[in-house]
Amino acid sequence: MIRQNSYPMKEWHLENMKKRVVKYVTGLSDDATSWQKKQHKKYGGNIGNVCRSIDFDVRHGVTIEEVLVFLDKVRNDPIFSNINDNVDRIGRLNEIQSYFTTSAPASAPASTL
Repeated sequence: MIRQNSYPMKEWHLENMKKRVVKYVTGLSDDATSWQKKQHKKYGGNIGNVCRSIDFDVRHGVTIEEVLVFLDKVRNDPIFSNINDNVDRIGRLNEIQSYFTTSAPASAPASTL
């Protein structure tokens, strides 16, 4: 039986979401160059850009549950221990999580009766 793949690039969007979250949460290093600061401000320096990018990934197959599971993994996994050491990073992680927990019911598909 042949099944249609509605989201052929779902794995790519899942990886893109993970990279985007880690990049936003870790932020810039203290010794970043002026060019790096400019690029960070232009493309990924605020919560709006990050949530818009993740919403785009959600429209292309990534589920809200996968986003929330990854956020929990970042919070609890020892691999990401450098994120848990900084209060600012935890705050940015909380911003993303609050955005997707409050908007999760709205982005769920409506049931048909």
